[in-house]
Amino acid sequence: MASCCSIRPVACLKPHEMLSRLRPTWLLFILLCFTAANLYYKFKWNTPNLYWLWPQSVCSCQKCLAEGAHEFKSLIDASPKPFLSIPSPTTEDDFNWWKKLQIEQRSFAFLNETINNLFTIFPHVPQIEQPSPDRCRTCAVVGNSGNLRGSHYGPLIDHHNMVIRLNRGPTKGYESDVGSKTTHRVMYPESASSLDNSTHLVFFPFKINDLLWLLRSFAPRENGQENPKRIGNKNLVMIVNPAFLKYVHEIWLKKKGRYPSTGFMTLVLSLQLCDEVSVFGFGADRDGNWNHYFEILRNKKLRTGPHPGMQEYEVIRELHQRQIIRFFQGL
Repeated sequence: MASCCSIRPVACLKPHEMLSRLRPTWLLFILLCFTAANLYYKFKWNTPNLYWLWPQSVCSCQKCLAEGAHEFKSLIDASPKPFLSIPSPTTEDDFNWWKKLQIEQRSFAFLNETINNLFTIFPHVPQIEQPSPDRCRTCAVVGNSGNLRGSHYGPLIDHHNMVIRLNRGPTKGYESDVGSKTTHRVMYPESASSLDNSTHLVFFPFKINDLLWLLRSFAPRENGQENPKRIGNKNLVMIVNPAFLKYVHEIWLKKKGRYPSTGFMTLVLSLQLCDEVSVFGFGADRDGNWNHYFEILRNKKLRTGPHPGMQEYEVIRELHQRQIIRFFQGL
């Protein structure tokens, strides 16, 4: 019987014979690698205005909101401009929806006149940090739920770039649970408080009177001096577009309830402003009570009024389960 080497398989070849057989293959492989590398560098240096063949991240976070699931991205893309500005006024259709919230009788023309007066005081376009591949805009949205008591979330909240607080939610005396940092404060006239000179005022108007109140709060005196009653830095005022309220109600909440809560609208707003969003202080406490961390609960039958609280809570939980936001549910 012939040995296995009589048919000269590769395994039986001597080393110098094997090398001679493989050399053409290696030479071809090296030539192909050299050609590919040459084409890559020609493409890189001669096409500076083109993106790479692979996607470039929109932020430097481990996971960017703008790169979320398709159905989530479609919700974000459906948003109108979230803030009023000179190039982005609200429409008459949006006004007609908005004025029903508080039974507004004045006209669309009066609204536009009021907005024009506001922009003689405030910046025509609000200050918003834009997305960038070398930046990660982390945001903490801090509600006022009683489930924050004893949570010790304070240091975690303060670690975020932006900390957005709601209405009169205090920090002094509650630092260990809610933190001490505030970059943005959401309010409307009935929930207003004075702000320091570095905090953005995120103003939610529910009626024309709210806009008139804002105008009075910042308009200079007749002699041109600053208004002593102004509640914040006029250069850091951001007025939410009534169209945005309508968008949150119809697209996110499917028209449940009369209109969304300020807290839920703030959460949806943060998805427009941030690359990563963490949510604190939403929902009931561990006993099922809807209360505030800074108040003693007296009415255990208190719920969420005209706002669809449970619907909003379920949307927040779903966003958390799909890893779009991080939801810290407290104690």
